[in-house]
Amino acid sequence: MSKHKLTQLKALEAESIHIIREVVAEFRNPVMLYSVGKDSSVLVHLARKAFYPAPLPFSLLHVDTGFKFQEMYEFRDNFCEEIGADLIVRRNEDAIAKGMNPKEFGVARCCGALKTGALLEALEEGGYDAAFGGARRDEEKSRAKERVFSMRDEFGQWDPKNQRPELWNIYNGRIHDGESVRVFPISNWTEMDIWSYIREENIPIVPLYFAKERPMIERGNMLIPYYEENKDQYLEGEEPKMIMSRFRTLGCSPCTGAVRSDATNMDEIVIEAAASRRSERETRIIDHGSNSMEDKKKEGYF
Repeated sequence: MSKHKLTQLKALEAESIHIIREVVAEFRNPVMLYSVGKDSSVLVHLARKAFYPAPLPFSLLHVDTGFKFQEMYEFRDNFCEEIGADLIVRRNEDAIAKGMNPKEFGVARCCGALKTGALLEALEEGGYDAAFGGARRDEEKSRAKERVFSMRDEFGQWDPKNQRPELWNIYNGRIHDGESVRVFPISNWTEMDIWSYIREENIPIVPLYFAKERPMIERGNMLIPYYEENKDQYLEGEEPKMIMSRFRTLGCSPCTGAVRSDATNMDEIVIEAAASRRSERETRIIDHGSNSMEDKKKEGYF
């Protein structure tokens, strides 16, 4: 009898596809969060593999703060059209109309309104009982506490002290009316796994991940991308400089820092990821300050 041994990436892929299929089998109305970042790109790729050649059996939901990189909007629209995905875009129009922004209102308040608020409203109005997310345990300590099937109460809130045990690949999808489950199929992946898989599967990603000279604001040890349309968000006296850089993670452009890098192709990015000893989340301004990731997750943030 021949022996078949899975590689690390193929084992992770098989686990994730099993989780995605399990959710579609167990839940009435699932949806997949699509942030347009590298983890979301892997998640959508895995979902397409899980049901190929059939189309995705659920919609993609993008929470748009109005502050995303222009390159992300262009990529999102082209990619979703190409794969025939049912894309739902949700914005907190009231907060946007009132001029909500991170500089004037603070990062925590801005994030709470434009991200968490819009997300909770979208999940409630859509009647979704399960929502896939691309979070990974190696990103940040509160995400390391998450189960693969993570319960949310009727208000979309998370209690880190009240989680169900998960034994191997046995997941508990039982919920009461109004409750829902956040599902993290790539929870066990690392940043290195993500980049290696993107290279192996030739998954399309936003060009912002590749290094090139970009206008940047140097603020302490952070590199903040400069966009003319966001000029009100910069501090007095800050002037952009052209710096060879790329992004390890993508979010809102005023709150997402870049790293100095010469990695212009996938091989160089994989080498850079292998050498890195710090989480990519250190470049996200929203993860610093008094409103921690765990606080935001308790309120409903992904």
